[in-house]
Amino acid sequence: MNKIPIAKIGKSYGIKGWQKIHLLTDFPEQFKPGKVFESDKTTLTIEKIDLKRNLVKFSGVDTPEDAKKLTNRMLYTTEEETKQNIKLKKNEYFWFDIIGCDVIEKSISLKLGKVKEIERANGADYLVIVTDKSLTEKGYPKRFLIDFKRHVQDVDLKNKTIYSKSAMEILDSLK
Repeated sequence: MNKIPIAKIGKSYGIKGWQKIHLLTDFPEQFKPGKVFESDKTTLTIEKIDLKRNLVKFSGVDTPEDAKKLTNRMLYTTEEETKQNIKLKKNEYFWFDIIGCDVIEKSISLKLGKVKEIERANGADYLVIVTDKSLTEKGYPKRFLIDFKRHVQDVDLKNKTIYSKSAMEILDSLK
């Protein structure tokens, strides 16, 4: 069972055990009263939540002192639970499904590398690609970034393959 971090608990807020919550997910609907999350060898149940102000109140956490004990802890879910609870729209993907995919430049059928991670900057998702060994031996960089929206033409999750367009141009410009 693969744990996925989906939030980080922030500092306490007020006198009744409320805390700031920093979401690490695009799916805030996962956070609702009664929902149980794993957090560093314990479980926490959401009693109340105010997503407009990014505040959460956990059951049994009723004082600022109790809340401070949870500061900087992570909340986790699983891939299975996420897939069960979140319905994606067409051409939307979970990051954990994209990470590990091979990247193929579609126009020339050339394997460019493998997705290592995804970084978000300025509202765009960038795939961090570890360049294929056959290309690094020719002097290309060991890793590079591509903008998901601009450079991904097709995603084949069944075969763990992403087909890119113009990504080879990025690699060529870095050589």
